[in-house]
Amino acid sequence: MKATPTATGRPVRLGLRENWLQFTLLVIVNVCVGGLVGLERTTVPLIGSQTFGLTSDLAVFSFIIAFGLTKALTNLAAGALTARFRRKQLLVTGWLLGVPVPFALAYAPSWGWIVAANVLLGLNQGLTWSMTVNMKIDLVGPSRRGLATGLNEAAGYTAVGVTALLTGYLATGYGLRPVPELIGIVFVAAGLALALVVRDTAAHVTLELAHHTKPLPTDEDTGLKATFTRTSWHNRSLRGASQAGLVNNLNDGLTWGVFPLLFTDHGLGLAAVGLVKGLYPILWGLGQIPTGHLADRIGRKPLIVHGMLVQAIGFAVALALLSRPLLAGILSAVLLGLGTAMVYPALIASVSDHAHPAWRANALGAYRFWRDIGYAARRPRRRHPRRRPRPQRHRHRRRGPHRRVRTPRRPLDHRAPPHPPLNDRAVPPRPAAAGPRAASFGPHGGPASPRAVAAQRLCRKEARGASGRRPGSTGCPRSDHADEREPDCSPS
Repeated sequence: MKATPTATGRPVRLGLRENWLQFTLLVIVNVCVGGLVGLERTTVPLIGSQTFGLTSDLAVFSFIIAFGLTKALTNLAAGALTARFRRKQLLVTGWLLGVPVPFALAYAPSWGWIVAANVLLGLNQGLTWSMTVNMKIDLVGPSRRGLATGLNEAAGYTAVGVTALLTGYLATGYGLRPVPELIGIVFVAAGLALALVVRDTAAHVTLELAHHTKPLPTDEDTGLKATFTRTSWHNRSLRGASQAGLVNNLNDGLTWGVFPLLFTDHGLGLAAVGLVKGLYPILWGLGQIPTGHLADRIGRKPLIVHGMLVQAIGFAVALALLSRPLLAGILSAVLLGLGTAMVYPALIASVSDHAHPAWRANALGAYRFWRDIGYAARRPRRRHPRRRPRPQRHRHRRRGPHRRVRTPRRPLDHRAPPHPPLNDRAVPPRPAAAGPRAASFGPHGGPASPRAVAAQRLCRKEARGASGRRPGSTGCPRSDHADEREPDCSPS
């Protein structure tokens, strides 16, 4: 395509090879974007349930709902904002909004601060990720959109996976907070610095409009409202892409919030959960490089259809193999990662194909709005709180391999804390229980050892007069009560 000089004198060309330096800088920016959202993949659901003691799905997943709604609305607004502001300005603004996020996640005194941090994270992701996608599509032109979106999403979601894996291992050694979250400072600083360096792509959009094969109809409205209705309802291809994107991110939201809790409840540690949560977006990210290139060759629809089927199989495998949680987690992560890698770049490229360059930014914003609504689309369900086990009417402790001893429950206000099992060593004397058939207790209310019980029985037998001796003359200490005939035969 013929080059057009810019106001600074630089020639403007469309293509990946012609703009490789700017394209590479934007790929690195998206690595930082994905790394920032990857901070939450492993630890934040566990922080809600373990640190703040949340017991309902609505509370635990409220951070995902806040993030999804905010990002969806920001995606929708980002397309309209490109008509008033340059893409680079919106990119820098998104990074400035993301500066407080790592600190809020690391030092939040309550769960409300985590939710507020996710509102800022949604604003950050909506602006930065939208602008990197739009700027890459602007640079490469219409011929390599599948590869461009594949490289963009690969960079972002590979960073999500690596960060999730890293935070899982850091949480194993240093706890859920604050060390795993503070690595986000590196992503924010690097992303903001690179956003100030990259050049805007407004001249590339102007060049593509000048050489577009299909001129814009004079009566076609390119505003946000008209583009939103066109993308959501009127255009069949854009409507189908938006619905598929919503289901895709609904699946991603389930793995984000449910998988850490599900697999920890079935015995996996933080490192294993981090492995599962990291493997899924890494395959999702790296897989988009070949699938994006494949979408340019065989078309978008085959990859979208088969990718959604592979995701469904991944969830079925996760539920079927829960008795072996590590195997279930790894296999489901592989299938979900590959299925999402097939779907993601094909959907974005499909929307770009069916949208005119004059309203493409608004169309992508509308598509990304419906796609990210999927994070908030699941119906929250209250989980049963973790209650203490009810006290049993009787406590049983074994004597020997087959015999069980039943011990009456002591009053609640006199219950002693648990103690190690008794042995035959000397213990302090205890007042004898009244009655000829009193139970044999140790010093803390539990049953005495077998040898001590045998000594008590022998003591009582001798005291009852089989040999004619007076009670207490058998060597057992007498009771403290003068009128009590039964001696104190507590184990000594």
